[in-house]
Amino acid sequence: MTATTETLVPFDEVVAAYDPALGLEIHVELNTNTKMFCGCPATFGGEPNTQVCPTCLGLPGAMPVVNGKAVESAIRIGLALNCEIAEWCRFARKNYFYPDMPKNFQTSQYDEPIAFEGYLDVDVEGETFRIEIERAHMEEDTGKSSHVGGTAGRIHGADYSLVDYNRAGIPLIEIVTKPILGTGAKAPLVAKAYVSAIRDLIVALGVSDARMDQGSIRADVNLSLAPKGSGALGTRSETKNVNSLRSVERAVRYEMARHAGILAAGGSVLQETRHFHENDGTTSSGREKSDAEDYRYFPEPDLVPVAPSREWVEELRATLPENPAARRTRLQAEWGFSDLEMRDTVGAGALELVEQTIAAGAAPQAARKWWLTELARRANDTGVELSELGVTPAQVAEVQALVDAKTINDKLARQVFDGLLAGEGTPEEIIAARGLAVVSDEGALSAAVDKAIAENPAIADKIRDGKVAAAGALIGAVMKEMRGQADAGRVRELVLEKLG
Repeated sequence: MTATTETLVPFDEVVAAYDPALGLEIHVELNTNTKMFCGCPATFGGEPNTQVCPTCLGLPGAMPVVNGKAVESAIRIGLALNCEIAEWCRFARKNYFYPDMPKNFQTSQYDEPIAFEGYLDVDVEGETFRIEIERAHMEEDTGKSSHVGGTAGRIHGADYSLVDYNRAGIPLIEIVTKPILGTGAKAPLVAKAYVSAIRDLIVALGVSDARMDQGSIRADVNLSLAPKGSGALGTRSETKNVNSLRSVERAVRYEMARHAGILAAGGSVLQETRHFHENDGTTSSGREKSDAEDYRYFPEPDLVPVAPSREWVEELRATLPENPAARRTRLQAEWGFSDLEMRDTVGAGALELVEQTIAAGAAPQAARKWWLTELARRANDTGVELSELGVTPAQVAEVQALVDAKTINDKLARQVFDGLLAGEGTPEEIIAARGLAVVSDEGALSAAVDKAIAENPAIADKIRDGKVAAAGALIGAVMKEMRGQADAGRVRELVLEKLG
């Protein structure tokens, strides 16, 4: 079921009448080898219910043990978010019934998180917004329910449901912001930029693959509206498990329009969870939102407190990578990219690939050109990520080196990439096997130029009369004659020499 009957207010009217308040909760699945409280593998994609044990299934008598690597990752995330790290914290039981909760409670942290009081700055259209982090706490993931039948993949209308507990117990870090105010019309973009910045930070830390499409990073988007200038906070809705950056922006925009429609009609917004629908960018009602007291939190009696020493925390601080935003600024300056070029490079997911290609010897603009044009097109055609295309940065640098050496030209380089994707060997082997090398025989080039001049006398006369731009037509004729295997620059020189 999608929300097709909602009264929506145009976005410009929303921001003219109301102040939005955002709140974002991001769940990050950690890439530890085992689960949070047991030794089951924490890998993605196993056969249903094959990566489970008495502990993660919540069977009587099974005792949990905290995953030390997960604690380390949590501390590093907290430090990267400028948080304070607790000297002492503990786990709690969050009690609620749901089919994918095998224990009927989730082991989480409540009033004593491992990291708290942090911030992250994000830039949106030249304006910097400081997002204050309330907490980053450790918990375990739930299982996964699949509802079979019906039309929307929801339990309503399904014929039956299946539960896979492989994911139950996977280590999670939940990062919770304080209310984000003062964003105005930029609220959807700020939400998107913040989730993007968190994802970049998580990837840089190496604590998760941060694949939104696989659910290893998920965002819950809270939104409320209040009358403009009131300084109040309205009743919030929480759109659950939004799994792409574009969807985060769309969810905020839709909820702003929906809330405004309710308020403008004199109604009251219901505090509830919402489902986001990728097909049309709408949300629909889930369940009435619970407050903290509804979960009946109490300290987990089977786990000892976590008390990281200050020495260990400082050792982990020393392992933090360069902040992704600062790194992008540095690389942009080093490479001489414009703001638009850098934005497109990042947006295409090519930053690391371009950096590695440059490190392998290619010039920055050449590296960017290949990844964002030829290779991006091929990745799009085959439906894979650039990094999964099958061409390495070292190979791209080698192809560009052959272009620089005039062994091949850009047109022939595209055929070399064909060979690389087909697994035909190294770039030099492909050039030799396919006969792609640029013709450097002056006699052959001269003969081809003479032929083009003879077959295009009118164009030749224009060049003799000083209309040098007309040389392009003769150069094209020569390149066609030589199947693209001529040095266009040398052909141009010969044309102009012969025609005075």
